[in-house]
Amino acid sequence: MVQSTRQPILLGLTEPLRTIVNGKFVRARANQDLLFSETQLSVIHSKELDITIQLRYCPALKSKPKQTQHEQTAKKFDPFEDPAPGLLIERIPPQDHSHNLVLNKYPVIENHFIAATKHNKPQSDLLEEDDLYATYACLRSWQEDIEDDSRRALFAFFNSGEHSGASQPHRHLQFLPVENMISDDEAGWGLLCDSMTFPAHDGLPLLHNPNLPFIHFATKLGIGMDGRALSEKYMLLMKAAFATINAGCDLSNIDKISMSPDKGSAFSYNLAMTTEIMAILPRKAEAGVITGTSDGIVFVNGTVLAGTMMVKSEDDFARLREEPELVQQVLRHITYPVRTTRM
Repeated sequence: MVQSTRQPILLGLTEPLRTIVNGKFVRARANQDLLFSETQLSVIHSKELDITIQLRYCPALKSKPKQTQHEQTAKKFDPFEDPAPGLLIERIPPQDHSHNLVLNKYPVIENHFIAATKHNKPQSDLLEEDDLYATYACLRSWQEDIEDDSRRALFAFFNSGEHSGASQPHRHLQFLPVENMISDDEAGWGLLCDSMTFPAHDGLPLLHNPNLPFIHFATKLGIGMDGRALSEKYMLLMKAAFATINAGCDLSNIDKISMSPDKGSAFSYNLAMTTEIMAILPRKAEAGVITGTSDGIVFVNGTVLAGTMMVKSEDDFARLREEPELVQQVLRHITYPVRTTRM
């Protein structure tokens, strides 16, 4: 099944997706169906890595309640099993739907929404064709009827595994409108995955950013991709990441790597998607550490591939602004280092 640049067949929406999401977000915020937390934002540049990062000070992270012993042993509440009416955006596709589009209940960026599987499938299992196609269709639908403008694009990300920043076991992918992530004074910032434009292998359609000292891969996406084509791209990234972590970037035999859809991915990772690129970042830790501050913890989830990090301490926020090269320390802590390659 090949789709055009428009996606009415899958989404079946009567209005543009961006209009529906924004209207639902405004109502949910007014009705207190969601709890929006303000953040303080600063843009920092690492000269050594030659990347620009959004740094968000999120004091609400400090007040996140800890689970009691009873809550830890009780069945965990699943917010995606039967989405609250005030948060439910749409069910897609309209006939025999596979996913629910739901607003994030605790957003720090406006219009943050989620595509959750209708049935409770594990977040740790491999993504399926309908997961990837639903994501791709949302990305393309978001840009319907507007000119090609990277500042009005949609960024999708997926966290999988214990070190990825994943907070819910029910499979879900998340979406952030780029226009809601930026302000007019953020010259120089762009999605980190968009910087992965250099060939990473002579014989495979893999890309990377050679300035980044940690394992990552990207691959281009095209117009009109179906679920099978997207799954092939995804599996290429998964196998390349797995081979690189375990065999020092010997990618010559990745076709021989077998990954069972229902046995997990064997490693933690973040996945990012736009209409033009899919990227993967294998992970070995959920948070980075900087020394010499009161907290020193920098939480990093899939938004790192968008070039965004969050801190809950004002001291850490100030320290990173004063010493942007500490970004590299954080990234080294959560990722796998690039090894000697054998292409």
